[in-house]
Amino acid sequence: MLAIIIGVVKWQLGKTDAETTSKGSCMHNSGSQADPKLKTVDCSSSDAQYKVVEKFDDTSDDSKCKTVADADIAYYQTGDNHDVVLCLKTVK
Repeated sequence: MLAIIIGVVKWQLGKTDAETTSKGSCMHNSGSQADPKLKTVDCSSSDAQYKVVEKFDDTSDDSKCKTVADADIAYYQTGDNHDVVLCLKTVK
């Protein structure tokens, strides 16, 4: 049983902020627009640039954000069977 728990913890630690964030969370891009590196931050922080208005797991179809109210930006991440799309609203 212990081996299973360690495996799950290692898998969780390997996940990115885009995969583990949730609707209503805020994000900061420490990368560039061409090579984004999104990190979850506190929404009251001055680092908060985007708010997650919707999240779609197991897909890379960023066109899903076109139907999401308030979504300014669609961000998708693929790889290692952890595809995710975040629909983001710019925090002003």
